[in-house]
Amino acid sequence: MSETFTSVSQEEAGFRDRVRLSFDLDADICVIGAGLAGLSIALEAARLGASVAVLEGRHVGWNASGNQFGTVMPGFALPLADLIERIGFEDARELWTLSKEGAEFVRANAAEENMPGIGLSDGVLEVSNVDAGDRLISRLQMLNEDFDTEVAGWQADRVRAVLKTDRYFHGVYYPRAFQVDGRKYVHGLAALARRAGARIFEDTPVVSIDHSGIRKRIVTPSARLRATHIVLAGNIHLGAPLRRLSETLLPVWRYAGITAPLGERLHEIIGFKGSVMDSDGVDHFRIVDGDRLMWESPETTWAARPQRFAGLVKRRIRTIFPQLGDVGITDMFGGATGQTVHGMPQIGQLRKGLWVASGFGRQGMNTSAMAGQLIARSILWGDERWRLFSPFELVWAGGATGRVAGQLVGIWGRASSAAAGSLARYRERARAKDREREARLAEANRAAGTGPRRPPSDVRPRPASPPEPRPAESAEPAARERSVSQ
Repeated sequence: MSETFTSVSQEEAGFRDRVRLSFDLDADICVIGAGLAGLSIALEAARLGASVAVLEGRHVGWNASGNQFGTVMPGFALPLADLIERIGFEDARELWTLSKEGAEFVRANAAEENMPGIGLSDGVLEVSNVDAGDRLISRLQMLNEDFDTEVAGWQADRVRAVLKTDRYFHGVYYPRAFQVDGRKYVHGLAALARRAGARIFEDTPVVSIDHSGIRKRIVTPSARLRATHIVLAGNIHLGAPLRRLSETLLPVWRYAGITAPLGERLHEIIGFKGSVMDSDGVDHFRIVDGDRLMWESPETTWAARPQRFAGLVKRRIRTIFPQLGDVGITDMFGGATGQTVHGMPQIGQLRKGLWVASGFGRQGMNTSAMAGQLIARSILWGDERWRLFSPFELVWAGGATGRVAGQLVGIWGRASSAAAGSLARYRERARAKDREREARLAEANRAAGTGPRRPPSDVRPRPASPPEPRPAESAEPAARERSVSQ
């Protein structure tokens, strides 16, 4: 299915006029933040019959939620093996199931009629920068048998058949994972929430919150709102009233670019139709608009204009697929995600009637949808599964020092990935040269007739002759010596 990617400002300008909260209002649930998490909560709660008001200081999807890649698959930023080690096998399996439900929530929403041009397509391929066949087998077994996830392992030759590069080895294919136009999905989600009865107010920052008592009070520049439940879904941008909560997240900006049309040569070099990501989290790409390449690579812990990274995106494309040459970048976009110290989302109740949904990191599509379902169903149905996230407490992210450390860790991770990849390719070339040398030697031996030969079947080799006995004289001194000793 073809996708058309437009700039956020163009898309938003034609979408609707913004509505500010200019009058006092009562609601069952007040959601602060109109990103993926806040809108998912508003949609699910409104569908379940609650009155919902969403307050957004800027506009719908203005940050990472409206500037993200749109890849949807199960899992979390924390690797599955680490998750099992942290909370045990059974709880890890339940959390994994919730992440799959979050992905299906996105799929169901994207299939709605009021999301035209969403470009839903199936298939995600995770590729390895190193030769990791043994680890791949054990991971596939665990995902298939223990976590009921449909996956397939691809050998290096199959990966390279669809991705014409020697940079990648084995792969894990997720046939049920999918991708959508992420920059359109968030606005479609807002439309669904409005249709379900939620009220969304933009350009309405929160000045203060009083979360004591049964009815909480929220003050905005021009109005007040009262609600039984408040959900903090503003990620790192909750503002001064909730700065301590924002400081539990490390802000990480991810940037992506879209190339100019590349023609048929793009499909000759990249034959996979879905999203491709490497296992080290360095590169993430897929084909859009028929013959353009969307590529996400650099990340920083400080804000910058996305256009600054166009050159870096070009270099990454040229490094992985040099056959494409010097591609042109026509669009750059990016946004800040909030990453927790432990790598898991912050989902749950801070105190009675005060909820949090943030820290989704790189897996924001499925985990924000999951948070929407969990929180709305807990408030309205008493569903307690959000307690599975209780082991992952709010931890201070380190402030400015944490940002510097995060940036250095990111640089080190990319350098380590590059070094490991270079070593793996060197070993692969060395093995290939050894095989070629052995093949040439065997061929030369056959041509010269000097190779090892088997004796004819009717001719038996002669047994070796027994050793000749030593002369009798040589034994006499020993015999005399024995007689003396006796």
